Amino acid sequence: MSKDKVVIAGGGIGGLVLALTLNQIGIECIVCESVRNPRPLGVGINLQPNAVREMFDLGFTVADMNEFGVPAKEWALVGLKGQEIYSEPRGIFAGYSWPQYAVHRGEFHMALYRRFRDLAGDDAIRLGCRAKGYDIHKNGTVSLQLDTPDGPDYENGTLLVGADGIHSAIRGAMFPRQPPIHWGGAIMWRGTSRARPIRTKSSFVGLGNHRQRMVIYPISEADPNTGLALINWIAEVTYDDPSTHDNTDWFRSVEIESFIHHFEDWTYDWLDVPSLIREAEEVFENPMIDRDPISHWAEGPVALLGDAAHPMYPTGSNGASQAIVDGRIMGAKFLEHGVTPAALQAYNNMLCRPISEVVLRNREAGPFGLLNMVNDRCDGEFECIDEVISASERSDFMGKYQAAAGFARDILNDAPPTIRPGARVGRMGRY
Repeated sequence: MSKDKVVIAGGGIGGLVLALTLNQIGIECIVCESVRNPRPLGVGINLQPNAVREMFDLGFTVADMNEFGVPAKEWALVGLKGQEIYSEPRGIFAGYSWPQYAVHRGEFHMALYRRFRDLAGDDAIRLGCRAKGYDIHKNGTVSLQLDTPDGPDYENGTLLVGADGIHSAIRGAMFPRQPPIHWGGAIMWRGTSRARPIRTKSSFVGLGNHRQRMVIYPISEADPNTGLALINWIAEVTYDDPSTHDNTDWFRSVEIESFIHHFEDWTYDWLDVPSLIREAEEVFENPMIDRDPISHWAEGPVALLGDAAHPMYPTGSNGASQAIVDGRIMGAKFLEHGVTPAALQAYNNMLCRPISEVVLRNREAGPFGLLNMVNDRCDGEFECIDEVISASERSDFMGKYQAAAGFARDILNDAPPTIRPGARVGRMGRY
């Protein structure tokens, strides 16, 4: 290991991928996480091919990934009668060199946590320590301020990376006058239910419009005996006046009866939404929130990563994927510039502007904007989608989003590895 040390505030997906990357390239790091007893929380998320590539390069195998997810075959938007608006294959089925995975977020997170702990040891993770801010010293080093069960404490390092989520204390210290969390009025209810997967049996399906929609996809293979898979679903409603629903709590358990009335009549011959929702053992409510983009993610020896840098609406299924890519890009910049503020600045220069554009694009419904276009043109009622919006217009819309989000197929397939196999940072901070 090099003599330098990177302190990581936050042990979520982005923070742990960064930690695994630093361990891979020979940089000492410590993860400071507010949770005392990590356990698998959350429901389904998607890992795009650009992120799965990085997972494989970190040593995860197909068998590892299959432990907590399933390769996605298709992404589809459909009308309320089940008729197709737009669909495309995903991952290797679309010609990518890597699959797309629909995974259980909590199980994936715990796999990252266990692997880093196995590789780096128990002393590389401090649990029950909440980030409060930081101090930059005259010699250029930095101290992370911590709130621990035993009182205030510090963790000292060469550099600090704030990976502490949308409510990031590190971002708040870097931008003390940042605007409050942005909420446009959409509330999501998330759950998992045992049901029969639809279409390809591994399809991501969206239906509805900007006021009310469902997202459905499996995060496990179907049981060969019952035909049932674990289906992740998201039910979403947007209120006209967000000020009447002042709610920016991130994740809370709620009763199904508190919201199912919005979807009671969504019963079709191809899908029974209320039945799917009622099969869930537990449902979580959270607002669709983000933050306005900031001018920079790095300042001296401190940088932001993941939701601390770019909290975004989940409409593009790329929040977790981008956090993974963040960690890998930062590792590559350490190989190029050493464990220095220059590496953090290079990471910032590469990602801050384009990903800030994705944040704003997702705020406009991201790829689900196609549903809104259909609704605007025909109130969602149609027999032939080509009479509403042409195939070329649909493909052009999706192509622009994919390019902006960083997973355009040919560009990704032709790109060299983010981190060269076997690359290590030497004693002087460079490889």
